[in-house]
Amino acid sequence: MAVNTDKNSYTIIFAIIMVVVVGSILALAANGLKPMITENMEAEKQQNILYAMNVNDNEGDGDVTFIPTDRVAGEFSKYITKQYVIEGTKVTENPEAYLIDIKKEATKAKNPEYTRKLPVMVGEKDGKVIYVVPVRGKGLWDAIWGFVAMDKSMTIQGVYFDHKGETPGLGAEIKQRYFMDDFTGESFLNGNAFEAIDVAKGNNDPLNTDKTDYEVDALAGATITGDGVAAMLKKDIKMYVPYFQSLNK
Repeated sequence: MAVNTDKNSYTIIFAIIMVVVVGSILALAANGLKPMITENMEAEKQQNILYAMNVNDNEGDGDVTFIPTDRVAGEFSKYITKQYVIEGTKVTENPEAYLIDIKKEATKAKNPEYTRKLPVMVGEKDGKVIYVVPVRGKGLWDAIWGFVAMDKSMTIQGVYFDHKGETPGLGAEIKQRYFMDDFTGESFLNGNAFEAIDVAKGNNDPLNTDKTDYEVDALAGATITGDGVAAMLKKDIKMYVPYFQSLNK
């Protein structure tokens, strides 16, 4: 008996079968690819942390070139000597601290009974001990994030910033070398007190030679994104001040 393909019931049943079949295929594919996706995410975090430490393959003045994925695990193990998780006044060594999702931690911390986990990666480069911490905030359109590398006086040794949806040529410039390099040498401490670093539109030091003014030059046409970077640094770096104060006792 021939099937009447013109009936509405046939169309509905066919659509249901296709949804089930395609959904099952996609679920199996996602499950099979999950280890590779996780591995790539871990490698990207390692690349970003190393970049903040000035461990990269940059050649020209404007380059932003990461350590390649086939080398990054080895370089990460070479330069990152310790990893810690800060929970209130408790500091615990954790070899996978860099994998902590700070977005999820911020959400959990909305519960006043929850103690937020703060990861810190400790490395060494050119005989100097460097502390790398993650930051996350909000730009004009969506999330911005990055890593900040500091010495124990909270003087910046390097940064890496990235974004999800900032405007090309404007807010997206936060991940360009000329903007990120301006932060090197700036400090978050004024004496022993925390001092925020402003991304200042009216900065009178466009070449950023003054490292004692707690300002870097803003991005042209990207005031809100620049303000987001400044707010992100103030919000997240401030949480690490007690840890750095303990290093300087």
